[in-house]
Amino acid sequence: MTTSTPTERAPRELPNTAHQKESNVMQTLTRATLPVETLATASSTTDASGAQTLPTKAIQFGEGNFLRGFVEWQLQQMNKQGLFNGGVTIVQPLASGLVAAQGAQDDLFTVLLEGKLDGHEVQSHEIITVVTGTVDPYTDYAGYLALAENDDIEFIFSNTTEAGIAYNGDDLLADGPQKSFPGKLTALLYRRFELGKAGFQIIPCELIEHNGDRLRDIVLQLAELWNLGEGFTRWISDENVFYSSLVDRIVPGYPKDRAAQLAIEFGYTDNFIVKAEPFLLWVIEGPQELVERLPLAKAGLNVIVTDDMTPYRERKVFLLNGPHTVMALLARLAGVLTVREVMQDAEFGPLIDRVMYNEIIPVLDLPHSELAAYAESVKERFDNPFMNHELASIALNSASKFKSRLLPILLATQRATVALPPRITLALAALLLTYSGDAAVTFSPVDGDEVLETFRTAAATDNYVETILANAELWGTDLTTVPHLVTRVIEGLESLRTRGVRASIANLI
Repeated sequence: MTTSTPTERAPRELPNTAHQKESNVMQTLTRATLPVETLATASSTTDASGAQTLPTKAIQFGEGNFLRGFVEWQLQQMNKQGLFNGGVTIVQPLASGLVAAQGAQDDLFTVLLEGKLDGHEVQSHEIITVVTGTVDPYTDYAGYLALAENDDIEFIFSNTTEAGIAYNGDDLLADGPQKSFPGKLTALLYRRFELGKAGFQIIPCELIEHNGDRLRDIVLQLAELWNLGEGFTRWISDENVFYSSLVDRIVPGYPKDRAAQLAIEFGYTDNFIVKAEPFLLWVIEGPQELVERLPLAKAGLNVIVTDDMTPYRERKVFLLNGPHTVMALLARLAGVLTVREVMQDAEFGPLIDRVMYNEIIPVLDLPHSELAAYAESVKERFDNPFMNHELASIALNSASKFKSRLLPILLATQRATVALPPRITLALAALLLTYSGDAAVTFSPVDGDEVLETFRTAAATDNYVETILANAELWGTDLTTVPHLVTRVIEGLESLRTRGVRASIANLI
């Protein structure tokens, strides 16, 4: 698959922007103030007055930065090539949301791409014009259900966070709206079924494993809870396709520190700029017919439709998220603040390289050449001069992140070689140090209260390492049964405490 390369664009000028700049007053981005060249390049989206002309072909649950910089940006790339010719209606999934504020800009926003792609620096911006409407089901539930009446709508996308795809047995069909995203979706699907219309192609983007399967299972649970009948459950299975998907694009969101500068550059004020890296990958698990229904790959986008996304998920989780967690645990203890600082550091940069090539790649089930190419692209993304990706944000919930991103590598290495991966094992020791309440740690871990209390209670015992590693509820297994792990973690913890991080990694780079 090829990856789209955004082209550089000159700063856009609105009519009379010279006067606006002189008076230091910028117009806010709306359809009335849409730059002329944007009307020309988005003619399939708007008419000369800026009014919407596209049919709505998709519903999107979630109005946050990621979907706007990922899904909506891709829909626009297809539209520009005449491959989709459709818009998307945004559904606000929570009672407090942004659709009203975004409506003040006529649902227009700018995607700012900055970073490196295939070794080349990319800086581009583009006004996204694919949003054809928004619905807040908390204030207009009837309007929300009316979406089921639109025969043009074929696709449903979502990103309601990892906690969004969850069963809520308190949801009722009579609620208006239901509390959970699956509850709202089930109500919409039932309305569609009652109207005798075709089903949807449903593609969730939430970062949980088998997200499509999980969402379908919850919808069926709710259908049973609400006694919606066998006809409806058959329609769910026969007329709708729930795809599982893996999304990969770093989207930091609104560039607050540069907003004033960008307003001058663009010639307008945009309160909903979305900053993203140029790299993009979307792996979708499901029938190949989706390739024609949603021609993302034909538009030159890095989208893969496959019958098994497991290798791609493991590649991303272990080779991108895994090194992120190593950085957050080790480099942060040394006072390093951002991902790019890690990659520029004479000691931590090589450490991350060794983690990827010596400890992670050898146990993954994909061709080495493919893994190495992906690892190099990840390192390029980590070294993005336009991103200030803070280790503090990556460190959020480090215990569960270690369990999902690094522990499988540690266990797979031990099974395959009998030895333990030394760098990941040291990262585990760093996790224990950070969560122990040690006065030498200058920051406090951010995690669930129950998790933090579990670590603190264990740290108060005479056998901290053995006690915490034995907690099968925390790790999913009793880690004291892993040969030599307790000893190696004790040694790593002692080294970090007495010698410091840099001395502890000296022989690992």
